[in-house]
Amino acid sequence: MSTSVKDLNESTIEAFASSIRGELVFPQDPNYNDARKVYNAMINKHPGLIVKCVDVADVINSVNFGRENNLLVAVRSGGHNGGGLGICDDGLVIDLSGIKFIRVDTSNNTVRVGGGNLWGEVDHATHPFGLAVPAGIISSTGVGGLTLGGGVGHLSRKYGLTIDNLLEADMVLADGSFVTVNSKQNTDLFWAIRGGGGNFGIVTSFKFQAHPVKNVIGGPTLWPIEKTEEIMEWYHKFLNNAPDDLNGFIATMVIPGAPFPEHLHNKQFCGIVWCYTGEPSKFDEIFKPVLALNPLFAHVGEMPYPAIQTLFDGLMPPGLQWYWRADFFNELGQEVRAQHLKFGSKIPTPLSQMHLYPITGAASRVGQEETPWAYRDAKYAGVIVGVDPDPKNADKITKWCKDYWEALHPYSSGGAYSNFMMDEGQERVKASYKHNYDRLAKIKMKYDPKNLFRVNQNIKP
Repeated sequence: MSTSVKDLNESTIEAFASSIRGELVFPQDPNYNDARKVYNAMINKHPGLIVKCVDVADVINSVNFGRENNLLVAVRSGGHNGGGLGICDDGLVIDLSGIKFIRVDTSNNTVRVGGGNLWGEVDHATHPFGLAVPAGIISSTGVGGLTLGGGVGHLSRKYGLTIDNLLEADMVLADGSFVTVNSKQNTDLFWAIRGGGGNFGIVTSFKFQAHPVKNVIGGPTLWPIEKTEEIMEWYHKFLNNAPDDLNGFIATMVIPGAPFPEHLHNKQFCGIVWCYTGEPSKFDEIFKPVLALNPLFAHVGEMPYPAIQTLFDGLMPPGLQWYWRADFFNELGQEVRAQHLKFGSKIPTPLSQMHLYPITGAASRVGQEETPWAYRDAKYAGVIVGVDPDPKNADKITKWCKDYWEALHPYSSGGAYSNFMMDEGQERVKASYKHNYDRLAKIKMKYDPKNLFRVNQNIKP
């Protein structure tokens, strides 16, 4: 059993406060409710203390304080996690949002990023140099959470997952020690954090390989939901034979409103959101088969890479109700397509949707044991999200999401991308790491034997 912060004596708290440069936020403070909010408003937890760290020393002192006082410890970077695993009840939240810095090194196209940065901030810093790091599709996502879970996004087929572009990290371990991990130093930890989540320590600094990406050609194409089975069957064959330069995730969705034309509003669609990084002069030829399918709406054009990363930010602001379920898939067979048509035709709220992200191309050419990400042979990371601003609709979006997932799960590969999971229990975590789980558990035992870092998709020592 963990100790509650409110059970600690005043002198213990005061000694800790004197060791911290950042802000301490307690339940009685006026900014407490804002400080405890996370992206998913369905999560409503009340930590005993939030530490807004501003440097590595703050992180070290916070870890030591949590361990020595037997507190439940949660670590927060961007707060985007679907299951709200950056926050906890009664315990200590180590908030990294004040540890922000970005340095682009054009001599080797690398980027050093603080543990509290958001991906939009990274894109802003790298874009003037014509560079980008593969990472997600929403710019307000935290660098830390997305990276440690794997990192699927618009550039996955061209440049791999975010973890495939991680070169080095600085970490604070459960015993309060500070280490640097890379391909030559602390190699077991370096392997573990590339997909193993926040189980092994707190990353205060990341070093990434960036790639030449200035502008892309991208945007959505939409077909009536009735064409879902036809489009999915075509998409599977087309994309898996397309050059790595072309990425596109397929979705069942409702168009909620602006900036889309009015005649599309509140109708269900099967959509594909494209991102092409290749030679612009070759795009029209590559894209011909897409237009031959006569999409009802096609808004695909050249844009700066940060623009496609922010395309959905306005539709998905912080503070909505979210319920997530996920699986990996190898095929989009007849039974799978039929379920997507069935549940895509009864999406309960305008923001609820299903996405299938391709993990083919460069992402598939990394060995199954080179990183903890155990599903390099899967074609898609699928996710279903029930989303709505109104808490009254929480049950409705949750039921639709669960029913959709249960209908598809028998046809899945068995596990899920950890960043797309709620708090679903140990067996689900094991299934998501497959043959790599035992190796992760041994590394966890070495560096965190008492499981201090357990508010996550937990790998038990």
